Amino acid sequence: MTLRLATADSQLVFPSVRSWLKTGVKLLSGLLLLGPVVSPMVAAQTPKLAQLAPTQVRVAEGILEGSVTAAGIREFKGVPFGAPPVGELRWKEPQPVPAWTGVRAAKQFGPRAMQLPLYGDMSFRSNGVSEDCLYLNVWTPAKTDRERLPVLVYFYGGGFQAGDGSELRYDGESMARRGIVTVTVNYRLGVFGFLAHPELSRESGHNGSGNYGFMDQSAALRWVQQNIAAFGGDPRQVTIGGESAGSMSVSAQMVTPLAKNTFARAIGESGSMLNTSFGPVPLSEAEQAGLSFAASIGAPSLAALRALPAQQLLEAAGKPGTPRLAPTIDGYFFLGKPAEIFAAGQQARVPLLVGWNSQEMSPGFLLGKEAPTADNFRAAVQKLYGRRAAEALQLYPAATDAQAEQAATDMAGDRFIAYSTWKWADAHRQTGGQPVYRYLFARPRPAMTAAMGNATAGLAGGVIKGSGAAPKAPAATGAVHSAEIEYALGNLATNKVYAWTPDDYKVSETLQSYFANFIKTGNPNGKGLPAWPAAQGSGPVPVLRVDVTTKAETEAHRARYQFLDQAFSK
Repeated sequence: MTLRLATADSQLVFPSVRSWLKTGVKLLSGLLLLGPVVSPMVAAQTPKLAQLAPTQVRVAEGILEGSVTAAGIREFKGVPFGAPPVGELRWKEPQPVPAWTGVRAAKQFGPRAMQLPLYGDMSFRSNGVSEDCLYLNVWTPAKTDRERLPVLVYFYGGGFQAGDGSELRYDGESMARRGIVTVTVNYRLGVFGFLAHPELSRESGHNGSGNYGFMDQSAALRWVQQNIAAFGGDPRQVTIGGESAGSMSVSAQMVTPLAKNTFARAIGESGSMLNTSFGPVPLSEAEQAGLSFAASIGAPSLAALRALPAQQLLEAAGKPGTPRLAPTIDGYFFLGKPAEIFAAGQQARVPLLVGWNSQEMSPGFLLGKEAPTADNFRAAVQKLYGRRAAEALQLYPAATDAQAEQAATDMAGDRFIAYSTWKWADAHRQTGGQPVYRYLFARPRPAMTAAMGNATAGLAGGVIKGSGAAPKAPAATGAVHSAEIEYALGNLATNKVYAWTPDDYKVSETLQSYFANFIKTGNPNGKGLPAWPAAQGSGPVPVLRVDVTTKAETEAHRARYQFLDQAFSK
C-alpha cells in the first residue's frame, strides 16, 4: 500500500504505514520546536502579518504606526480606545472604535477633553480641546509582542474639570526605561463627563446617567486587556494609578463592576471617592442638578442639550455659581456608596500603594480671607464642629498664633483630601485581604528658577504671576498638593519652574524605584531601598515618610482621621 502526505506546496510518497508514521512524527516534532510555520505560498498571501515595521503594532482595530525616542522607547500617541462621543453619542457610554484599513499614524497626542484653562501647572502637548477626546498613549520598551512586561495605566488629576494624558509630568518614557509599558488615558470631564438627566437615565438601558468620565476609564482598561500584548505588555500584570482626581478614579475603578478583572494592582496619590465631597451623590439629586443646569441655559430637552455647541456648554458650566455636576450612584457604574462597598469587602482585592502629601492645602481653604490666628482658627472650628469643637482642638491644638497656622494647614489638608485617602487605605486594609503600603510625601519643592521672577505656587502646583511689586508668598514648609507626581514618575526634568537639586533627584530615584517595584511585583521593596512595611489586618499602621532621608514610621495622626470619620458619619 502506498501512502501520500500532502504539504502546502508538495506531496510526499511513502511505501508503508510504518514509514508514513515515522516521517509524520518527525514533521510534527519539528513544528512543535519551531513554532508556527507559514509556507511561502501562505506568507505571500498575508504580507501584512509578516512584515510589520518595528514602529508598527497591530491592535484589534488595525495597524498603528508609532515612533522611537532617542532612548529606544517606542511610543504610540493618540490611540483611539472609544468612538468619538459626539452628536448622539454625547453623554453615552463609550462605544467601540470602528476598524480602519491601512496604517494609522500614532505620532501625535489626540485632543484633550473639553475644559477651561483652570490650572497653571498643566503643560499640555495635545492639539487643542475637543469632544472627540477618547485617546490613550503608550510608551513601551518592548521590541516585540512576546515580552509580557508589567503595565502602568495612569489617570490624570484636575478635579474632574481639567487635565490630559499629554501633560509632561505624566510622560511615560521614564517608567518605560525601567521595563514598564506605560499608558496615559484621556477621559471626559465636567458637564461632558458627569451630567445626569432623567431623559439620559431613560435612554441608558440601565435606568441611570452620569459617570461617563469613569466609564471612559473602564473602557480604556478593557482596551488594554485586549490590546496591550501587542505592545509587549502583560494584561495580567496591569497596575492602575493616578493623582488627585486620578487617584479618586483609581478608587472608583476598584468598586465598579465595569472594571472587574482588568487590573492586578492599584496606586493612589492624594484622593479617593470614599467619604468625600467629590464622591457620588444619589441619582435623583444628580438628575435634579442636570435639569437645573439645562433650564439655566434654555435647553428644555435632551435633544436641545445635544444640539448645543460644545464650547457653549463648556462655558455655561464654568460660570461662577453653577452647581457642580457630581458623580452619581447610578446603579450601573456605582452600585452604592464606595465606602459601603469597601466596608462589605466587595472591592477589587488587589495590593494597594496609597498616600498623600504633608501640606495638601493652605489655611485659606479653612479660614477664607481671615488671618490664621488662634482666635480665627478656634472660631472656624466652632462653626464646623459645634459641640465637638473642644475635641477637635485637642487634635489640632492652637494655643498660639504659630500653632494655629499649622493647625489650620493640617485641618485644611485633612478635610480637603488627606482624610478620604486615609479612609480608602484603612478600609482596604481591613477588608481587602491584600497588603496596603502607605506613604507620606514630605519633600518641599525647591525654590523656583530665576526665570520665574516673582511667581508664587498655586493650589495644584500651578504658578501665579503678579506684578513686579507683588509680595512673594511664604515658601511651603511641606509637600503641596500634586508635588509628588514628577518625583514618582521620574519626570523632574520636564518641570522647568523649579530649580531642582541633587537631593530632589535622590528623592525621585527613591520614590520612582518604589513605584516601579510595586508595578512589577505588588511589593515596593527592593535592593538599596529603606524597608517599607505593609499594613495588613489590625495593629499599628506603618507609614513610609518620603524625603531626603526616607524611613518607615508608625501612623502619627490616626486619632485625627477617626475624628473626621465620626464627624462625616453624623
